[in-house]
Amino acid sequence: MNRKYRKTVIAGNWKMNKTPSETKEFMNQLKTIMPKGRWCDVALCVPAVCIPAAVRAMRDTRVGIGAENCNANASGAYTGEISTGMLVDAGCKYVIIGHSERRAMGETDADVNAKVLAALEAGLTPIMCCGESLEQREAGITDEWIAMQIKLGLAGVSEDKIRKVVIAYEPIWAIGTGRTATPEQAEEVCENIRAVVRKLYSSKNARAISILYGGSMNEKNAFELLAQPDIDGGLIGGASLVPEKFVQIIEAANQPTV
Repeated sequence: MNRKYRKTVIAGNWKMNKTPSETKEFMNQLKTIMPKGRWCDVALCVPAVCIPAAVRAMRDTRVGIGAENCNANASGAYTGEISTGMLVDAGCKYVIIGHSERRAMGETDADVNAKVLAALEAGLTPIMCCGESLEQREAGITDEWIAMQIKLGLAGVSEDKIRKVVIAYEPIWAIGTGRTATPEQAEEVCENIRAVVRKLYSSKNARAISILYGGSMNEKNAFELLAQPDIDGGLIGGASLVPEKFVQIIEAANQPTV
């Protein structure tokens, strides 16, 4: 982390877990144990039906509520989809875009790009995900693959808006598997992501953008991962479903930086 130039962000991704009633209970528990200092930004991206309950419960806190997906269209005949305008009106601040589980359902880089542009236009902070499979890592094409995802995902994002984008590196082989990239592996990729942003925009913008690690970060490995200079936070899956574990990760993000 480097707080001198950019924000540290700890974001939870609940995936398809918890009901609205369980969301209210979780948020009330979380509020009682949240660290008092404000060293990092905290977000919880929850299922769509849980957004109103989460927003109500956390209204008087600094925790931002987000969605797990959005549609790039403002409105129309898209049964079951949710627009960025709907998310903003519901009280969302963030939206996860391009998670590997969504890509596995058929979401393309073009879809990701359209959603990123729509999110920025609506005033949301997009958390744009990228990552490689185990086969791609073993083939030695991790850097090329992720560079392609970044370039395609950010196409058309203007220089004045790039700092509003958060990028999450999530190696597919480490999501929900219990396997985690070593701090050195995660740092290497996040450093390369920053280099891609530098080439696309500028050194100043690359230095200011927050890059998260999202491959099975938990309360046990968070401190060491977050000590890396180019890892500016985490996109947390399973550990974000337990208030005590999530708070331990937030506390790990509140470690001193050089």
